[in-house]
Amino acid sequence: MKFFIDTANLDQIREAQDLGVLDGVTTNPSLMAKEGITGRNNILKHYVDICNIVNGDVSAEVIATDFEGMVKEGEELAELHPQIVVKIPMIKDGVKALKYFTDNGIRTNCTLVFSAGQALLAAKAGATYVSPFIGRLDDISTDGLELIADIRLIYDNYGFETQILAASIRHTMHIINCAKIGADVMTGPLSSIEGLLNHPLTDSGLKKFLEDYKKGN
Repeated sequence: MKFFIDTANLDQIREAQDLGVLDGVTTNPSLMAKEGITGRNNILKHYVDICNIVNGDVSAEVIATDFEGMVKEGEELAELHPQIVVKIPMIKDGVKALKYFTDNGIRTNCTLVFSAGQALLAAKAGATYVSPFIGRLDDISTDGLELIADIRLIYDNYGFETQILAASIRHTMHIINCAKIGADVMTGPLSSIEGLLNHPLTDSGLKKFLEDYKKGN
């Protein structure tokens, strides 16, 4: 399972990279705004800065919602750095754009996916990644993990190579359950990734080891 961090904060990206388990980064306009990154040129530069920190894929989202606009923005994003994956919304023109980019050798991440049908369309169009938002489904009393399981079954049935990127991860159990189901990738905040480190028995065991060591010295 690949671990992506969902942020535009360079310090958090560096921290996750230093941990040694980071495989990539996902971002979106909201995350950019949260870090005070505004204006097209500043956003493009920030994507390059992220690519220079990590070794893996960096999803960069288009703003346009029409086919021509998505193609123009996507090609510009793809030219920024070899690690860039163009993030496309799951809308009708978005599916057309996914197919265009697939035919032209540009990798894509289909975002804002909330149903198995949408994921099936994204795979048919050749998306590199599909991003079902499980946390947002949980927010409206719908089982986001069930969606991951449905997509996994469909993709396995037909041998689709599109990778399931579980997005809108909120906590460590989301990560564990997605791993059990077979999501290819998870993307979430640094807190969720670091949360996997925690267990009270680890803390108490280490404390006892150190106490016993000190007794003998």
